[in-house]
Amino acid sequence: SLINASLGGWDCTSGEMKKDLYEEIDQAFENVDRNLKDAGGKGWSQVFRVNSYHTDMSNEALGHMVKNLRKWMPDHQPLLTCVGVAKLALEDMRIEIEVSAYVGA
Repeated sequence: SLINASLGGWDCTSGEMKKDLYEEIDQAFENVDRNLKDAGGKGWSQVFRVNSYHTDMSNEALGHMVKNLRKWMPDHQPLLTCVGVAKLALEDMRIEIEVSAYVGA
């Protein structure tokens, strides 16, 4: 079966968006992992597609995104699309990560 998840970089305890962009990116990856596991999957190891939406498409921001992709998926490289957008759903949101994962039959 498939699991789809789309999350930003807010703190799951407080609900507040991280102020630092790198922390927000890190938190978004953690949130996706938690969501996939809560849905019955194993986390990032089962992800085969990543779409990410960014209000900041700087080399530094995208470099930090790549760093997290390598950290969370050291054994495979999923299909990846990064899209620059003017605004996301929440006022302070700068990244949203959408994934598709295959969790078996």
